[in-house]
Amino acid sequence: MAIDVLSDAVAALTTAPALSVHTRARAPWGLRFGGRQGFGFHVIVHGHCWLLRDGADPLPLRAGDIVLMPSGAVHTLADTRDTEPLDLVVDRRVDRVTVGGDGTETVVVSGAYQIEQGIRHPLLADLPDVVQLSGRPQHRLHAAVELLGAEIETRDPGGDAIVAALVDALLIYILRAWYDGKSTGWTAAMTDRAIGHSLHRMHSQPAEQWTVDRLAGEIGLARATFTRRFTRLVGEPPLTYLTRWRMITAARLLRRDRAPLATVARQVGYTSEFAFAKAFKREYRIAPGAYRREREGSTPPATVYPAR
Repeated sequence: MAIDVLSDAVAALTTAPALSVHTRARAPWGLRFGGRQGFGFHVIVHGHCWLLRDGADPLPLRAGDIVLMPSGAVHTLADTRDTEPLDLVVDRRVDRVTVGGDGTETVVVSGAYQIEQGIRHPLLADLPDVVQLSGRPQHRLHAAVELLGAEIETRDPGGDAIVAALVDALLIYILRAWYDGKSTGWTAAMTDRAIGHSLHRMHSQPAEQWTVDRLAGEIGLARATFTRRFTRLVGEPPLTYLTRWRMITAARLLRRDRAPLATVARQVGYTSEFAFAKAFKREYRIAPGAYRREREGSTPPATVYPAR
C-alpha cells in the first residue's frame, strides 16, 4: 500500500488529538495564548482583530485569515493593540467561550496540535514563526474554513465531532497551502518525482537496509546527483533523513504499544538493540526505555494554552 508521506509525517509528529475553542468576542476584548510545545492556530471566521507578539510588529487579521504558530510561542489576539488580554483555558476537545463587552463582534476558532518534544523534521524546520494564509476561494482550505464556520454557527447534532475532525484536517490543509508552489522544502521534495519516490520508500519500509546507491538506482540517478538533489530539497542527506525518520517512527511505536525494545529496534532497521538505543538517545537525549516510561506517566494537557 502506498504511503502518503505528508500524512505519515503529521501523524508521527502529533501526539494527541487537537483541542479547539470557538470564541465569540465583542469589543473590548483580548486573549493571551501560547507557551506550550505544539502548533497553535487561529481562524478568523467573522470580524477582525490584531495578532500581537513580543518583539514583532502587530499583525492585522480579518475574516477568512488563518494563522498557524508552529513554535507555540506566547501571543495575543485582541480588538485593539492596547486592550489588556485575559488567559484562555479550555478543558474539552471542542469548547465555546464568550468574552468582551458590547462592541463590534469577532468570531475566532482557535486550537492547538500537540507536537512531540525534541523532534527535528524538515516539515517543522521549513516553517516560519507565523504562517499567515487567507482561505482563498480557489483553494480547498477555503472550503474547510467555510464548513468549520458553518458547523460552529449552526450547532447541529453531531457538530462537535465534525468540528473536531475538521480541526484535525485543517493542519494538513494549512501545510498544503503554505508549501504550494514552493521550489524547495518539504512539499517540493514530496512532489519531485524522483525524491518523492525515495521518501515514500523510506516511510513505507523504514526497516529496509537502504543505501544511497540502492535509493539512487531505483530512480535511475547517479549517486552524486541523487544526493545533491535530495539534500537540496529535503534539507539534509538521504541517510541522515532516514535515521531521523527511523527515530521518529520508533518514538511513535514506543508511545503507542508495549512491544519489547528489541522488536521496536527491528521495526526501524536495527538488528542490535544497543545500536538502536544509542541512535535513539543521540536524537532524543534519552534512552528508549526511559522515553517510554516518561510518556506513559504523562497525561495530555487539559488546556489549549496554559494560563500564565
